[in-house]
Amino acid sequence: MTAYLSLDGGRIAYEVTGDGPLVVLAPGMGESRTAYRFVVPQLVAAGYRVAATDLRGTGESSVGWPSYSRTDIAGDLVALIRHLGGPAVLVGHSISGGAATIAAATAPELVTAVVELAPFTRKQSISLGDLRVKRYRQGMTRLLGAGVFGSVKQWLGYLDVAFPGHRPADWAEQLARTEARLREPGRMKVLQKMGQSSPADAGAQLGNVRCRVLIIEGTLDPDWADPRAEGEAIVAALPAGLGTVAMIDGAGHYPHTQFADQVVALMLPFLAETAGAEGRS
Repeated sequence: MTAYLSLDGGRIAYEVTGDGPLVVLAPGMGESRTAYRFVVPQLVAAGYRVAATDLRGTGESSVGWPSYSRTDIAGDLVALIRHLGGPAVLVGHSISGGAATIAAATAPELVTAVVELAPFTRKQSISLGDLRVKRYRQGMTRLLGAGVFGSVKQWLGYLDVAFPGHRPADWAEQLARTEARLREPGRMKVLQKMGQSSPADAGAQLGNVRCRVLIIEGTLDPDWADPRAEGEAIVAALPAGLGTVAMIDGAGHYPHTQFADQVVALMLPFLAETAGAEGRS
């Protein structure tokens, strides 16, 4: 069942399932907690209490927040973990990967470990070599169309590139659900504002993280010409020995939806080591 946490500026929608050590799942921009629909049951079955949340302005959370930066999202996630009795392992996708970094650095007593899925955690730069990669060009063109013009059609076109090859069985329903949500008043503006926010605030906190970090990248993610290099650059900016990169062959920007079984298989040993003895891999 959907629950709500009231914060300064609005309210956050979330739902909690299972018993055991707490794992909090945060989606990327333009998505909702349903992005983790294939992950949640597996984590619950493995012995975890799982809270899947909608970000401010997305899903069933309210719109009209003053800003939508990674720092803002991190504050919401920390508040949710505290509300749920924390500490927690924090899992963040894309923009929420950067937010998870900030949360871990600023609230180490509440965040025991971090899993970042295709994270935007560093300031980005584009080279001519990057533009030679077709999937990267396609993804960036459609992201720009969505961001600059507020085009739902361009966002759906981006998703077509971001889910290469294998797609979930409910793909048509996913697209219909995403389109319907983004056409609600104010929702596309939220996506635009998130897309315009810089990940520099997250990058600045990488050196302050004190917990372990697992970064999961898809080899065909259109958001980077070289997804492995992006993950390795994040690890290099963390204190030595804290970060690990894992690659999922054939995955795009949404490995947790596209290849949930593989993502969970990577997460469970990590959770067993970092989330407490009650969880079982």
